[in-house]
Amino acid sequence: MMEVKYATDAHLQSIEEKRKLQREGMRLFWRRLRANKMALYGGSIVLLLSLFVLIAPFLTNYTPLEIDPANRLQPPSQDHWFGTDNFGRDIFTRVVYGGRVSLVVGFASALLTGLIGMMVGLFAAYYRILDHILMRICDGLLAFPDILLAIAITAVLGPNPINVIIAITIVKVPAMARIVRSAALVVREQTYIEAIKAQGANAFRIIWGHIAPNVLSPFFVQVTYVFAAAIILEAGLSFLGAGVPAPEPSWGNILYDGKIVIFTAWWMTVFPGLFIVLSVLALNMLGDGLGDLLDPHTNKAIK
Repeated sequence: MMEVKYATDAHLQSIEEKRKLQREGMRLFWRRLRANKMALYGGSIVLLLSLFVLIAPFLTNYTPLEIDPANRLQPPSQDHWFGTDNFGRDIFTRVVYGGRVSLVVGFASALLTGLIGMMVGLFAAYYRILDHILMRICDGLLAFPDILLAIAITAVLGPNPINVIIAITIVKVPAMARIVRSAALVVREQTYIEAIKAQGANAFRIIWGHIAPNVLSPFFVQVTYVFAAAIILEAGLSFLGAGVPAPEPSWGNILYDGKIVIFTAWWMTVFPGLFIVLSVLALNMLGDGLGDLLDPHTNKAIK
């Protein structure tokens, strides 16, 4: 009975120590995050932009497709904060609702790119046969400029938000896979991986239980960059007529509508352009900040 009691006490003590370490780790992470101004400011701007587009119906009295020919090409005013376009539609409303499309396309593209790129990179790093096959496919895709390959894919599939997400994912997966593969190759050569293999661990456990957690730092940083690049690509595709089709608003096709009257109605291009710049800048700041935050060589604990 005494042995059982000691064993139980030791087990409870071990659990308590793990919880204490987890709590200390979280406190250390938040101290580092507060000290990392780049990640803090970038993340805050991204959250504010996301909240801004989510509460769009409460910010305006207009709808994005509401036409008012009597008030076409009106400059910014109290009634129309960002002015109106050549159909009399409220630009502020279209920018806010268009932000939903642009940010959702960017987020979905980054998410899919991250998931597929992670799998491709890990399998390529672990299996040498797959490495040659998958990396040659990636090399072939990387040979094409991003925008040209995306245009070709949307031309085949058709211009709509889902196909834009598919096109951007295909374009961005090779770079993500190469970054994950590079980090995974370093981890694969570590001594503890060889020890785990010697203990009889299967490939699934080694890849997802031991290699994958150690490549998350460059992975998360790259995901933020893909998010920013996806917003730019979506805007470029929509501007060229290969992305989100009119009259559904997105930041790209609002820019396209404004290019015809850019010298007489500057507000049609300036405001959606500012939102693209702000979102991409915030995501790049977040990515740079995460790079410093997750890098043990550059990030120091705050006492």
